[in-house]
Amino acid sequence: MAGATPKLIKELREKSGAGMLDCKKALNECNGDIEEAQTWLREQGLAKAAKKSSNVAAEGLVSILINEDNTKATMTELNSQTDFVAKNDQFIALTKQITTHAQVNNLNDAEALASSSIEGQEFTTFLNEKIAVIGENLVARKVINVEGPVVNGYVHMGKVGVILAAKCDDAAKEKTADLLKKVAMHAASMKPTVISYEDLSAEFIESENKAIIADIEKENEELVRLGKPLKNIPQFVSRQQLTEDAVEAAKNEMKEELIAQGKPEKIIDNIVAGKINRWIEDNSQLDKTHALLSQTYVMDDSMTVEEAIKAVDASIEIVEYVRFELGEGIEKKEEDFAAEVAAQMGN
Repeated sequence: MAGATPKLIKELREKSGAGMLDCKKALNECNGDIEEAQTWLREQGLAKAAKKSSNVAAEGLVSILINEDNTKATMTELNSQTDFVAKNDQFIALTKQITTHAQVNNLNDAEALASSSIEGQEFTTFLNEKIAVIGENLVARKVINVEGPVVNGYVHMGKVGVILAAKCDDAAKEKTADLLKKVAMHAASMKPTVISYEDLSAEFIESENKAIIADIEKENEELVRLGKPLKNIPQFVSRQQLTEDAVEAAKNEMKEELIAQGKPEKIIDNIVAGKINRWIEDNSQLDKTHALLSQTYVMDDSMTVEEAIKAVDASIEIVEYVRFELGEGIEKKEEDFAAEVAAQMGN
């Protein structure tokens, strides 16, 4: 049988997705037999994929798929070695395929994805074949499915993805879906770690309390040197710490200060009411950084996210929040690009 002809090369490329030179070599090795050439490509590809598996894959895409009635959302992170490959149409299509596969099969972590079957083969084999074709190590690093009465999400430039789920009255489902998209955009930008300040751990609050106070004290040392007004040093950093006793003690201290200043007794309560609100703001800095509902809403900085939600419909309650940031937690190594290219040319 003949070896590689232009017609056979074209046919093999369409069937395998492999490059022209690889197809030509496979056909010559297999005397022009298309089926044998496909097997040869797979075997060679898996060997190449094994070599590439140690390469750091910290680029790639975060992808989200929302079903038609906004009751289920799937988010995946597929990593590649370079941003160049992440922008390739073939890689983008692969990301969408894996996300759809994860939603259809309700796969909720990378282990479940790796153990699944896709296109009649084990997922790891499927991905290794894609590695052979694309030419870089690929890692299906994260996957999650979120279900709820209403879900929605947002992906920013393929780098950051957010999914939110909420409960609401039946009549509010459509406007809840629209709102969740906007709040997801907010969360993509502002990076909250929890939904509510009540979700922050006591250990984290205590640790951050000490750190924030130490930072302000350090800033005040510099302000003293510059002769500028000092910043207030808070007692607390989260509303979790603001018990009834703590708030009452703060009010009493304010009243005593106002009395000492000679303020008329009949206006003291009104003054304290305003001052205590500011005191609560000053003593809940951690919430604004980490708690979604406590953050200033990026779409309208006159209100918090919680206030913005209530303004749309009081029945809306966010019950789940997931945020993926591409490559987060992956230790990237510095690459000598010229040396890498030279090494690949030598293979």
